[in-house]
Parts: sequence; C-alpha cells; structure tokens
Amino acid sequence: MLRDAFPLLVGNAIALFARLVTAVRGVWQGVEPAPRQRIYFANHSSNGDFVLIWTVLPPALRARTRPVAAADYWLKGRSKTFIGREVFNAVLIDRNPNTRREDPISQMVAALDDNASLILFPEGTRNMTDDTLLPFKPGLYHLSQARPDVELVPTWIDNLTSVMPKGKVIPVPLLCSVTFGEPLSVIENEDKAAFLARAEAALIAVAEEVAR
Repeated sequence: MLRDAFPLLVGNAIALFARLVTAVRGVWQGVEPAPRQRIYFANHSSNGDFVLIWTVLPPALRARTRPVAAADYWLKGRSKTFIGREVFNAVLIDRNPNTRREDPISQMVAALDDNASLILFPEGTRNMTDDTLLPFKPGLYHLSQARPDVELVPTWIDNLTSVMPKGKVIPVPLLCSVTFGEPLSVIENEDKAAFLARAEAALIAVAEEVAR
C-alpha cells in the first residue's frame, strides 16, 4: 500500500514546490473546474509547463488528467522515468518517426477512451518568444475529429519562461498564472487549417486578456 501511495506523495510534493517557487494561481476565466473530460491546450516555453497546469487543477481533476510529453526527455534516467510514468502518468510520445512504434494520435485517443483528460502543447516544441505562438501541429485537430465531445480548453501559462529559462536547472522565484479560457467547439466539416487558425486565435485571446 505504501508503494502505491508513493507516487501520490511525490506528486503532492512537486505541486507544493511549484506553488512555493511560482505562487502559481489558476484563473478559471471562461470555464469552471468541473469534472468534464477535456483537452487543455497551452502555450509551451518550458519543461515545467504541464507541471503548473497540473498543479492548479483541483485534486479530483488532477487525478484524471494526463500530460502529453516527450518520451526522449521523460525516459532519460530512473528518476525522470518514475516521475513521468508513475507520478504524472504521462502519455509519452516518441518524437522520432524513425524509432516510433506507436502512432501518437492513437496513444492520445486511447487515453481519452480510458476517460482521461489531456494536457497538450500544440506548438510541438518549446517557444522562446513571448509575443507569438509557433504554428500549431495538426494533432489537436485530429483529436478533435476523433473525439468531438471532449472539451477543448485554451490554457495560457504566464511568466514561466522567466522562472525556468532554457538551460537552467534552478528556477527563479516569480509569480505565475495559468488561465483557462472558453472551450472551443468542434464545427462540422471545418477543415484542418481553419480549425488550427481558430484554436491559435482562441489561445491568443486568453493571452491578451491576461495582459490587460
């Protein structure tokens, strides 16, 4: 039983550390923290991004929410592997098409079919700019088509680039926020380009509201 409880204890410790360093707060601006199945799609500037989103979710939502993360990062070493697999229960994606054994979309759909919510970064890689988004990868579109009843929640992480600059190990204490915007609805027969443009615009709208 203690062994089963250990990942929960580590997860709570990580959440506490994140709060101590960033004083992160969740702002439910366009949606309530309700027990609905969701894909939280967010901007991506640090390997700590999903930790902040995960931290501000109420415990009941946190328990059923799985981040989508890079296998090459989270399977590097025993500690990271334990945290990625056992603590966060991450959907670990092989980003190298030449070594990939599973289709990433199929992995994410399987997680949704297991009643999980997902944390997804549609830019696909860390973005070091503060004022623009990188073009969205098509994964969010394919998920929306595969499971159109799952809510798509634009989620803006503010200030984490300054807390965890690229290449740094020790975080710089600063205030951060995670703002959840109004869910995006799937429009029948909407093509991929139009959907991704709309999703980008929805996330930018949340960012602009945070900046006011």
